[in-house]
Amino acid sequence: MSINSALWAGATGLLANSSAMAAISDNIANVNTVGYKRSSTLFTPLYDSSKQGVSYNAGGVMASTRTSVSTPGLLTPGASATSLAVSGNGFFVVRTKAADVASTDPVYFTRAGDFSPDGNGYLRNAAGLYLFGWPVSSDGSTPANPTDVNLLEAVNLGGISGAAEATTTMRINANLRASQAVSPDEATYNPALAANNMASGAVTPDFQRNIQIFDSQGGVRTVTLSILKSANPNEWHAELHIVPASDVETGPDLVNGQIAAGLIRFTPEGAYDAANSTLPASLDFLASDAAGPLVGSQVKWAANLGIGEQNVSLGLGGGGEPGGLTQYDSPSALISSQVNGSVFGSFAGVNIDEEGFVYARFTNGIVRKIYQVPVATFVNPNGLTTISGGAYATSPDSGQYTLNTPGSGASGTIASQALESSNVDIATEFTNLITTQRAYSASSKIITTADEMLDEAIRMKR
Repeated sequence: MSINSALWAGATGLLANSSAMAAISDNIANVNTVGYKRSSTLFTPLYDSSKQGVSYNAGGVMASTRTSVSTPGLLTPGASATSLAVSGNGFFVVRTKAADVASTDPVYFTRAGDFSPDGNGYLRNAAGLYLFGWPVSSDGSTPANPTDVNLLEAVNLGGISGAAEATTTMRINANLRASQAVSPDEATYNPALAANNMASGAVTPDFQRNIQIFDSQGGVRTVTLSILKSANPNEWHAELHIVPASDVETGPDLVNGQIAAGLIRFTPEGAYDAANSTLPASLDFLASDAAGPLVGSQVKWAANLGIGEQNVSLGLGGGGEPGGLTQYDSPSALISSQVNGSVFGSFAGVNIDEEGFVYARFTNGIVRKIYQVPVATFVNPNGLTTISGGAYATSPDSGQYTLNTPGSGASGTIASQALESSNVDIATEFTNLITTQRAYSASSKIITTADEMLDEAIRMKR
């Protein structure tokens, strides 16, 4: 009977519009939720074609809900450096726990980047989901893989205590006076004899400066550069020694704390002649615990210091390079010395760039990469399964994820100190609220009207 089908159509209308009202309610309630994606209700008619004819039978309506995952929200300023947003396509990779993660534990994806450290230093968002990234090795590389999520680690800031950096390069920019008179001591100068070298103080240098370098533990060590004019044109004797001399142990070719000795030569134009100079291009220090006797010009840090091996590149210019050592007829002077490395510094915070690299900053100025946050993309992000906490899980409709470095391919970049707002438009939701209420009321009228018609039919037999 067609009246019965009308009752059913009215009931399906109530159910469908109830679902629509629930979706609108969630949208309005989450208008200020970070990374929230609005849900919309689609209505599909239920025709019963097998029973169409002279007497029409109503099929009613069916409602299905779709989440607009691919529609981005507005990026707004975040409260801290760990407030993140994906600018463009993609999602953060998150899990429900940070430690003891097994390969069988679920992997989720989210746009809600309101991350902050928990009690153990792991970055977790407001829904309790932990951010995962690729760890950066000491050489700056990452184990990036587009499909292997097990190479990711929970981003942890709690294990960063402090850092020191050993000196690896030392550049000296100085001028030696071309008209410097040759010292009488030059005639008997011998770097291998304490009685006739500059390191011992027996010979007064024509030019001498102290330069500080940093060891493997951030300790400050003093390197003294001493230079004596040679009787030969465009030639100078040079010694590098450590002060105090007790900081190093040396092979038999070096004495009085020397770490290098040789000749510095210049071209007739006053430029450093690296090809004909004999001063080493690098200073090599063995570790304090290096075993075995030292030979030749070997140098090791003193055993009582307990520090590691170190190689310091010595930059003196030459070959058309600007700066370095020069020999012009101007007063001898150290113009500048450039030394890398630093003393120990405490952890001061993090910065995150658009490529997803997490940089740890220290109070001594050191900045180190520690993680790279990947961006996961999907063929059909609207097919993802919505789960609690503003996160999503893969489904047959979404396809499998691809882990990308931010900004590569179709993936978006990382916006630091930013958050993605909800993509809900409040004006649209209030409009939908009114039309849904009217549709619900109209469906209820179908039921009351059809009920009255059935009642009239029943009374016909009386």
